Amino acid sequence: MLAQEQHFPVTRTARYYQLGELSAATRRVWFVAHGYGQLAVYFIRHFAHLTATDPALVIVAPEGLSRFYLQGTGGRVGATWMTREDRLTEIDDYVAYLNQLAERLLAQAAPEAAVTVLGFSQGAATVSRWLAQAPFRPAHLILWAGAFPPDMALPTATDLLYNLPVTLVCGTEDEFITAEALSQQQEFLRRVGVEAAVLRFTGTHTLHGPTLSQLTEQAHQ
Repeated sequence: MLAQEQHFPVTRTARYYQLGELSAATRRVWFVAHGYGQLAVYFIRHFAHLTATDPALVIVAPEGLSRFYLQGTGGRVGATWMTREDRLTEIDDYVAYLNQLAERLLAQAAPEAAVTVLGFSQGAATVSRWLAQAPFRPAHLILWAGAFPPDMALPTATDLLYNLPVTLVCGTEDEFITAEALSQQQEFLRRVGVEAAVLRFTGTHTLHGPTLSQLTEQAHQ
């Protein structure tokens, strides 16, 4: 007899980090999702200069629910949003987690606060899947060194991306994203009706402070 796979929901504690204080004076909220093997506590540091110069901005960095040792059985720890194992269940779990987090935090901001969502590397597909089921509509989607999930149903992708400004960001020396892959991502988005803006910076598979500043300046224009 073959073993039957079963699932049941449990309650667990998720972790996130925040820069800035949420209040009725908050006009801009960024949700930023880290890449594979990163931790939110280090990831969010790349955004500190943004909130330091804009008291109406709050940055929120949720952390993937699964943590692991990056090498062997000790040393540095990273987190992941999902793996190929029990993939659909893990997607459902992080979508539910991020929805609860957004509902909890956005209730503390000004009702008209603009929400930007940034996903880095693995976080790009993560936030895209999340936003397809999110309780709010973002003002801007930033896919940084990562791709919109090609397996998302076309009607779902079209509804999500309709009139949504999308920016693709990638370093010129990114070891995982080639110029061809970036062009393919642009073309994919065109097929669902989006002409994505593209920002390049001199660098590798990482965030880039001046480019983040450029993105916030563009949002204020």
